[in-house]
Order: sequence, then C-alpha cells, then structure tokens
Amino acid sequence: MTITERGNGHPPRYHTIGIGAGPSNLSLAALYKGVTTEKLALFDSRPVAGWHTPLLYPGVRMQTGWMKDLVSLVDPRHELTFLNYLVTSGRLYALINSQFDALPRIEYERYLAWATERLGVVNFDCRVDSISITDDGFEVCVDGTPVAQSEHLVLGLGTRPVWPEYVRGLDREQAFIADELGVRLPGLEASKAEPIAVVGGGQTGLECVLRLLGSGFTDIRWLGRNQWFRSIDDSPMANELYRPSHIQFLQGLNRGKRREMIVDSRYSGDAITPGGLRALYQGNYDGLLTLGRFPVTLLPGRDVTSAEQLADGNIRLRCTTPEMPEEHEVRHLVVAAGREHVQAPFDDDLRERIDYDDDGEMLVEPDYSIRWKGMNGHRIFSFNASRYSHGLTNAGLTQLPVRAAIVLNSMFDREIYPISDELCAVKW
Repeated sequence: MTITERGNGHPPRYHTIGIGAGPSNLSLAALYKGVTTEKLALFDSRPVAGWHTPLLYPGVRMQTGWMKDLVSLVDPRHELTFLNYLVTSGRLYALINSQFDALPRIEYERYLAWATERLGVVNFDCRVDSISITDDGFEVCVDGTPVAQSEHLVLGLGTRPVWPEYVRGLDREQAFIADELGVRLPGLEASKAEPIAVVGGGQTGLECVLRLLGSGFTDIRWLGRNQWFRSIDDSPMANELYRPSHIQFLQGLNRGKRREMIVDSRYSGDAITPGGLRALYQGNYDGLLTLGRFPVTLLPGRDVTSAEQLADGNIRLRCTTPEMPEEHEVRHLVVAAGREHVQAPFDDDLRERIDYDDDGEMLVEPDYSIRWKGMNGHRIFSFNASRYSHGLTNAGLTQLPVRAAIVLNSMFDREIYPISDELCAVKW
C-alpha cells in the first residue's frame, strides 16, 4: 500500500492510524479488519516487511509457541492464523515432520510478511517525524509533509539497540552492535583466531556467540553483568504470569508493589532459551575436542564500565567483578547490551498534553490508552510501553491478540472480542 494522495492537497483520512507495523500493530489490524468497515492505515519506516531481520539466521529459534500468533488466542477461525499460513504456503507437513522444539524465527518473520501482504494496510518507507493534534484529530507527517489524518492513534514503535556510552569512542569497524554481526562476518574472516568479545548476557548475546562459534572463531569471550547466564523459567507456574488473569491482577495493585512483582518475575521472559544454552555448551565441547581448549570463555558477573582503543588497534575492556576489577584485551567487540523503546514523535504541543509518571514514562491505562489532556473523543493507545503497568506481556508476543482485542473493545466502546480466562487454578 502507498499513499497516493501524498503531496496532492489534503491528506487521506482514516478512523485509526498505527505507527509501526510490527507484530503488535499487525495483530490490531488483523482483528480490526473483521469487525468494522472503517479505514485503518499503518506507517512503518522500513522499506519492506521484516522483523529484527539482521538478527535472523538458521538455528535461531522463537521463545514462544506457534499458537501465540497474531490472532488465535482471540479468534482461532481468523484467516491470518499461523496454521492457515502453513497450509496455504504448503509448509505444514514439512514443518511438522521437522519436529522442532521451538519454531525457527525466520519462519515467524515470513508469517508476518504473509499476513502483512494480505492485510494491505501498511505504508512502508514512511518514517513518521511528527504527530500533532488538530480540531479534526491527529495529523501524521512524513519528511515534514502531512500524509494522513485520523480519529484515533495506536503506537507500536518497538525498540532499538542500545549503544552504551563507554563504547562510543571506539573504531566502528572493530566495535559494532549485534544487529551488524551478519554483514560484518565476511570482513572478519582473517581474524577468527583473534580474541573477540560479546558484551550482553541475554538471548541476543547468546545468539551472537553461537554464530561466531559456528563461523569458526576460536577465542570468544562472552561477558554478562549477572552472576550467571540465566535461562528462561518455562515452567507451568511461570507461564501463569502471561495470562490475562494475571495482567488483570496486576492492575489492582499499587504502582510500587506492581513494579516490585514485575521486576521479581522478569527472568520468566527476559532470559536465555535453555536449548540455546545447551547448544552453546555442546558446541564449546566439540571445540575442546578439536582445539584442546574451549573456544568460548563464559565471563558472568562482569559489568563493563569503560573501553579504550589501544595503539595496536586492540580494544581494552574494563569491568567490575564480585572480587576485583578486570581488564580484557580483544580485537573486536560485539555489543548486545539490550534494547530501548523508541519514543513517539509527538510535536511539542501534543507531548505537553501527555500525562507521565515519576519515571517520565507515559501513563498507560488498563485498556492500553494513554492519559492526555484535551482528547475531545480522540484516543491514543500504546503497545510496548507499559511494562510496569501491564507486566511482562507488555513487549512480548505471548498476548498479542489479547492486547489488540482490549484496544478494539475500548476504541469502539463495546465488547467485540470477549476476553475469557476463568479456568485458572492460581488465585493471585
């Protein structure tokens, strides 16, 4: 879909505009399509459909089950289920017989692209640089030009990689973010025996280590801040945290207690897949058999505080440990230090109308609407920006259609999609 009216008079008007075309807004668009004839459009800065594409390669697996797609938890008969994708693309039996413990992440990206094409509401290559409020609703600008207006606005902006302050003075040919590893590998062919560090103890850090190990690097240092490289708690009890009933329970707590509980349970989602960690240990042992030593050194409990470019071109990392400061000298550095939320490009007037909490985060209501002044019937909803109000499902994939259904029920002021979660043995 493209904006044919762009630059020709008045911009087109929609009932709802979504900023971002990731899984959250695609789920919304999918459910929206089945309940109203009102017009919806999504705007995305990418040139084509994709989902963390630089981090995808063979062997990378999902952390959620295939039933947790864009629609199934709310409308399993919807045409955009993952199962229908498998059937219509002819992949069903091949995938079943491959007996994956977890779905390949590349497959999930292709599913999203398939759904995007069928929805036909995404405007790609449109980086929204300004959102303003007028008497008629919201106005969205791309490259300084108004391209669309709407009654309501839904933010699904996603995240971007963190580039820590301590690495900003390093040579970017030697120090780079995890998203760049794939394109950098050919240029590192002659450096496979030299030390390379991966900083970041999460899933992305693990996947970088596995990719380096699989590419033949023989001196990999993996540094993480926590006491050990934690794997996800995928127990039945941990999965109770991702049910609508638990999200509803969190809404009844005071802000401080809710934040405390969410922080305490973060490793049920913000951690490493056990299968990935097992693959690393097995690959490392295979390296021991070949080299007579482990090609990967795991360095937990290291909090990197500074980095220095040396005269010989190497990089010196300084870090704290539970015992004493340490230094590690490496040739290259891969930074996998987490991701941060992308801020909405509100203009000054709209930004001043938004209500924020003590941490400077937008106040998000139970229905994912944003508190703001002077709304006059125009609503703003936000996905992925409510971790400490809605819990660990905030930016994950486990409750995509449930969140979208809650937004649609609120937007149209009626129960379009019932959210039922009564058969729960846990009493929170």
